[in-house]
Amino acid sequence: MSGQDHAKGDGNSAYGRKSFQRSQSHFADRITADGRDGWPVAAHRYRLVVSRACPWASRAVISRRLLGLEAAVSMAVADPVQDDRSWRFTLEPDGRDPVLGIRFLSEAYDRRETGYPGGVSVPAVVDVPSGRLVTNDYQRITLDLATEWTALHREGAPDLYPEPLRDEIDEVMAGIYADVNNGVYRAGFATGQETYEAACSDVFRRLELLASRLAGQRYLVGDTITEADIRLFTTLVRFDAVYHGHFKCNRWKLTENPVLWAYARDLFQTPGFGDTVDFDHIKRHYYQVHTGINPTGIVPLGPDLRGWLTPHHRQELGGRPFGEGTPPGPVRPGEEVPAAGRP
Repeated sequence: MSGQDHAKGDGNSAYGRKSFQRSQSHFADRITADGRDGWPVAAHRYRLVVSRACPWASRAVISRRLLGLEAAVSMAVADPVQDDRSWRFTLEPDGRDPVLGIRFLSEAYDRRETGYPGGVSVPAVVDVPSGRLVTNDYQRITLDLATEWTALHREGAPDLYPEPLRDEIDEVMAGIYADVNNGVYRAGFATGQETYEAACSDVFRRLELLASRLAGQRYLVGDTITEADIRLFTTLVRFDAVYHGHFKCNRWKLTENPVLWAYARDLFQTPGFGDTVDFDHIKRHYYQVHTGINPTGIVPLGPDLRGWLTPHHRQELGGRPFGEGTPPGPVRPGEEVPAAGRP
């Protein structure tokens, strides 16, 4: 998600056509165990810049917490409401990120490349010593956290991308990305009726397929939480708050689908998921930044969030959330979601 096109939509997108298109990440370097791209895995070297409003960034926030990488990779949380200069650090007392010393994420992008194409998007990983952006490849960042950063994982960290299941995980994630993660944006930013109807139909067709899959199993692939669950969760947790009304994905609410609503609550109540979600940031970003869709900037009062904490009974399906591992510990001091953003 970008600050450059904040009035128009998501920062990995091209807007203004009848069909919404998400552009590829321009900076796709990888941080790997062997450092083959020039960026070796190292504790305390990199800073993850996120917005809690952004579903793509939320993937990285959840993965970092589940894997216990909080001490190794510090995190900066941007203001959910950007201006024309991109994501800003106005949540900090002096308006500067305390580690990078910058006011806007665009400064790290500019240190990497001047005149780069596309917007300033999160998640972004910045090299702390140089202040330069390393990568904004939202599709790859979490996979690398799971597979390249293993030497720095906490004891008991889950395997979020188990090798024997990767083909199936990739297949499931491809459908989720096309029709759900990106599908809600294709519906929300459509400028033609037929384009909107096609996108909206894709969203609910895929959700119904996923509900059928999850009716008899606790998680999407195998009997533990994987990357696929993280990617579906970040859209589901925003569904009733913003996608149902703001993006016109309103055939039904998440709370009206018994299987998906129970599945989403199960994950929300799992350490590492719900304790990273800030509904206040989510709602303010979508309703105040997307002025082309919501020109008044009014943020709705609902929905009632208390249902997220109600029993889900998904444990009756079996499954082992963390496999042979353990849940993450308490949220790191200073990274707690403020009360305004929690149920």
